[in-house]
Amino acid sequence: MWLLVGLGNPGPQYARHRHNVGFLALEAVARRWGAGGWRRRFRGELAELVLDGEKLLLLKPLTWMNESGRAVAEAARYFRIPPERIVVFHDELDLPPARVRIKRGGGTAGHRGLESIARELGSRDFWRVRIGIGHPGRRERVVGWVLSDLDVEERTRLEPVLETLAEGLPDLLAGRIDRLQQGLAELWRETSKAPS
Repeated sequence: MWLLVGLGNPGPQYARHRHNVGFLALEAVARRWGAGGWRRRFRGELAELVLDGEKLLLLKPLTWMNESGRAVAEAARYFRIPPERIVVFHDELDLPPARVRIKRGGGTAGHRGLESIARELGSRDFWRVRIGIGHPGRRERVVGWVLSDLDVEERTRLEPVLETLAEGLPDLLAGRIDRLQQGLAELWRETSKAPS
């Protein structure tokens, strides 16, 4: 069993914010693999699916970004899912828009959602799918940047990346990270080319 977590803030007014790309990624996974309907559970919205004989739980915490760990730890404890079988999809300031990097463990780079999850789990040994939103250039502009809507160009570039990420989920869960990241990098290069 795996626990897949998308990070974001609840409510329609936040739905298209850069900070909510984790929700968008998890929703793409749910669409691609036919997850059952979302229901309220574990301080969040939960859906389930079976992929290659493996049960996957999809969780969107509704605790606000900075308290995401409360929902994640509650679900992980209930189902006895260890950190190394938890995958967290989240926004990443330090990557260009629509660039994706996948890793297990490591630091949180100041991301409050990741900090909350690490604190509540008592471990940093979970998977992170870092989805680039770019940096506004100055530190004092970060909050306004992450809490504002993706523009049309960002959404256009992000959609095929999220679809490719969802399609490549079996590779991620099977540990074929290099293959998945290579495909995502190629797509990013294609979508990043300036129009001629």
